[in-house]
Amino acid sequence: INTCLWLLSLTNVGLWYPKGVSLSLIGYSDSDYAECRLDRKSTSGTCHLLRSALVSWHSKKKTCVALSTAKAEYIAARSCCAQILWMKQQLRDYGTGLSKIPLRCDNTSAINLTKNLILHSSTKHIEIRHNFLRDHV
Repeated sequence: INTCLWLLSLTNVGLWYPKGVSLSLIGYSDSDYAECRLDRKSTSGTCHLLRSALVSWHSKKKTCVALSTAKAEYIAARSCCAQILWMKQQLRDYGTGLSKIPLRCDNTSAINLTKNLILHSSTKHIEIRHNFLRDHV
């Protein structure tokens, strides 16, 4: 019940964006590689900022072991991209159109995977379902 009272006291707290102010959206993704010592699964996360305000975030331990750092980072970037596309559509529904939305990833190999349209033997293990990221970068 204390939590409910606390939430009710916050009715005047929120994110306010005045009409006519340009909005900018940016996404960040990151992942560790096999950091869990028990099962060697990776944890990845994303966050999304609208005009420098954190509006969305996600962190999750993966259900399977990534075979490389690049794959772990690439999958995190895919998740970030999916959220950006959803947020972009929501903003469009409110009459705010955004053209290019940056997605920041700190792994050069994962970034290069999005630019290289040729499937090589070293990247064959990355499932097709993750490759939709290439279509949106």
